[in-house]
Amino acid sequence: MRRSFAFKITLLALAWLVAAIACERVPAGTWWPAVFGALTVPGALALTALLALYWLRRRWRVALLPALALALCWPHVQRGLALHFGVVDEEFFLDKGLGRRDEGVTEKKVSSLPPVPPHPSSFVPNPQRVRLLSANVRIFNVYAQLRDPDFASSKAFIRWLAASPADVLCLQEFYNEPGGSHENGPVFRSAERLGAGSGRHGFVSTSLTNSVGAEFGLAIFSRFPIVRRGVIPFGKLTQNHAMWADLARPAAPGRARPDTIRVFNLHLQSMSLAEGDIVAASTTEAGLRDKAPGLLRRFRNGAVARAWQTDTVLARVRRSPYPVLLAGDFNDLPYSYPYDQLAGTLQNAWATVGLGLGATYHGRLPGLRIDQQFASAQWRVLGCRVHREILWSDHFPVEAVYQLR
Repeated sequence: MRRSFAFKITLLALAWLVAAIACERVPAGTWWPAVFGALTVPGALALTALLALYWLRRRWRVALLPALALALCWPHVQRGLALHFGVVDEEFFLDKGLGRRDEGVTEKKVSSLPPVPPHPSSFVPNPQRVRLLSANVRIFNVYAQLRDPDFASSKAFIRWLAASPADVLCLQEFYNEPGGSHENGPVFRSAERLGAGSGRHGFVSTSLTNSVGAEFGLAIFSRFPIVRRGVIPFGKLTQNHAMWADLARPAAPGRARPDTIRVFNLHLQSMSLAEGDIVAASTTEAGLRDKAPGLLRRFRNGAVARAWQTDTVLARVRRSPYPVLLAGDFNDLPYSYPYDQLAGTLQNAWATVGLGLGATYHGRLPGLRIDQQFASAQWRVLGCRVHREILWSDHFPVEAVYQLR
């Protein structure tokens, strides 16, 4: 009787797994409760793994059923918990432009990096590879509630990005004061520092210019010339939009002919969920009663928006005549419609070569990977890492190295 009950539980667990994975494919605008079903995929996978171990000890033939389900769903396991051992190219961790290994860099060490090299020739891109760093820079902490004395974190963040050996920077929540300002001086002339000042070509997609001329939006900076570019608005142009740039890589030793690649940078709709509200709703009955309705409404609206925003970007990706790299702040988890749709066309860098959760959110809700990099099939992913030592934003930067096959 005990085995019969366990077998029924096994069948129910497998049905749950199938239903949860199916929910990933349903856009929130069609049936928004599917978002919650998709979020249960990790639980269904974990239960399936436990049942496989149980039956392996009790009746190995039955264990084949959950084991086969896990094998078929292995890409979904890798979405949330990448298990790649020893596949990262060691050269990925060597910053040749700075002449040091940086996997052990602390915030204090980063703050004392040398100034930006004065000549673009200080950095020579590897002719075989493209190194891309993406980050939500949180407007470089310009607002009063974020800034610290003498803009120390703002200066350090901009300096760290300028000195990065990355060939391409994709930045979200970008902030730039083209001519500086009376209050801030030249601190936030970030487009100049990350563009010509560090040997890169720049493209800033400005969604808002305030009364003092400061720019808010997205940005792509590249050591390769930008030959075409464009903006993808999601309705009215706001901080939540996408941009793209075609980068021309000249012929070089090891690459006989020049080529062109297309880079997408995007910032999808925020979840608009305050950490304090989530904590209150999950810890007290009064907090649940007061905060839950508003949280649920904002969660639903965000999920609906991200679904159609993803469809909009994916249509552009599929029309690209060039190999694609895509990076940005997704504001969503690997078990979601946006991730699933992109993973059906592109390969996710962390899921391909990473190890562990790869959490990118720097806040009170640990373990969330909401910043992603994707690449089309023409690319081989050599390495991907999360810069958890960089603490100047509520997102950790993500860096990956790619090589055309």
